[in-house]
Amino acid sequence: MILAQLSFQKMNLLQAKGIKRTYGSLEVLKGIDLEVKKGEVVAIVGPSGAGKSTFLHILGTLDRPEEGQVFIEDINVFTQKDKDLAKFRNEKIGFIFQFHNLLAEFTALENACMPGYIGGSMSEKDIISRGKELLDLLGLSDRLNHLPSQLSGGEQQRVAVARALLNKPAIVLADEPSGNLDSHNALDLHQLFFKLRDEFGQTFIIVTHNEELAEMADRRLIMQDGNMLA
Repeated sequence: MILAQLSFQKMNLLQAKGIKRTYGSLEVLKGIDLEVKKGEVVAIVGPSGAGKSTFLHILGTLDRPEEGQVFIEDINVFTQKDKDLAKFRNEKIGFIFQFHNLLAEFTALENACMPGYIGGSMSEKDIISRGKELLDLLGLSDRLNHLPSQLSGGEQQRVAVARALLNKPAIVLADEPSGNLDSHNALDLHQLFFKLRDEFGQTFIIVTHNEELAEMADRRLIMQDGNMLA
């Protein structure tokens, strides 16, 4: 039985089992299971208040469940001490949010490189090289030294994508990544996710209200009232 469970876990890059979360008397997540394979793009849709962002934050170890387990690359993430969990998060998980959260006083390159400086596992030379490589891939090679205020909304979000990919994470979690973009930039961003999946095997879990993006995904899952319906 134990060998069968281990074999099952190895089939998935991420596995969440029985995730529950409450805030006061409000039961936000009611025992959610999810399995995601390497290279998948999974979209999670549903009405506001369904628990989508809460679930994503737990998958990203930004919050802890009252019950349940999350495995990433066969590691039961919440068994780690806080310091080890922070290191794991920095190395294995990339985040993209609706609002890019770039640091206004730093250039595009400095913002993209930030996770590398925090992690400390690469030399400064390698961090900068990786940042330039990603920004070039994302069409921003001529914007390296621009501040966020000098970039368009689409450019700012692409810098945020570069930042999420800097440490070569196992998985990228995106919460309404195109929610603050116009339709043209939103489509460009959506196509970029699939380019990264196709060329580099990058794995994405995306919470979105954008049905076009959801339909492009390998799987479209629906959350409602703290449950995963499909």
